[in-house]
Amino acid sequence: MDFVTISSGDLTARINPLGAELWSLTDSFGREYMTDADPAFWTGHAPLLFPIVGALNGDTYRLDGEEYGLPRHGFARKSVFEVVEAGTDRALFRVTDSPETRAVYPFAFMLEMAFRLEGTALFTEARVINSGDASLPFSLGFHPGFAWPLPGGAAKADHVVAFEQPEPQPIRRIDGPTGLLLPEPVAPPVEGHILPLDAALFEEDAVIWDRLSSRALTYGAPGGTQLAIAFPDTPMLGIWQKPGAAYLCIEPWQGHADPLGFTGDFREKPGVITLAPGEARSFRMDVTVLSAD
Repeated sequence: MDFVTISSGDLTARINPLGAELWSLTDSFGREYMTDADPAFWTGHAPLLFPIVGALNGDTYRLDGEEYGLPRHGFARKSVFEVVEAGTDRALFRVTDSPETRAVYPFAFMLEMAFRLEGTALFTEARVINSGDASLPFSLGFHPGFAWPLPGGAAKADHVVAFEQPEPQPIRRIDGPTGLLLPEPVAPPVEGHILPLDAALFEEDAVIWDRLSSRALTYGAPGGTQLAIAFPDTPMLGIWQKPGAAYLCIEPWQGHADPLGFTGDFREKPGVITLAPGEARSFRMDVTVLSAD
């Protein structure tokens, strides 16, 4: 499958139509800001999570008295998107419902993923359109894996996540065997608005905020190369890596895994939102490279 490449001169992005997934983001020096996708840890790059985020209880959800099965994070990441536009500095990808998707998710929909480069910034936007005649319940999330350490020479141990606002609220954790959200909140690892990064933080899987005050953060080493990341449309966040890997996933979400033991209707699941027929909803994630150079 041919990748789509776009460039601003300062940045170049390579996107795989399988999942409309960003595989590479490099600067004019050829330095890579995305994961190395080492198969010893995780081969993903930046999957798009739709129509669910995380795992379902028993990989099953209930809707209007019927049961349907979906794998963790849904099917968009394994779907081939149509390349609607492929310009010099922008690209647009689209996937729509099919007999295969309706067997596991009985709704008509259109999902678009847009990419645009401008200078040292990458602007991405996922757009969900209800193309059917029934209300459309869904969740959506971004799952990009950024290089850790970022290029530029700063030590891995010096990298932090700096939120735009203090985040004193408790975090949530995942039950390892099931992938479901544990009910007990956990003391926050954030010091004011700074999250120190260490592989030990992820020994119990992702760090999850189901109530986040910030809609932007900076990732990197103070005084070194950093990424400014804005996510104005998503109220939840996961940060994750496989301990020891050379990436950090910073994941803005609308929705999260099923709470442990959840057996309610899909529409009642925390984080699921609904679109009326003909309605659309967009979710942005913008990444700006702040180079130490």
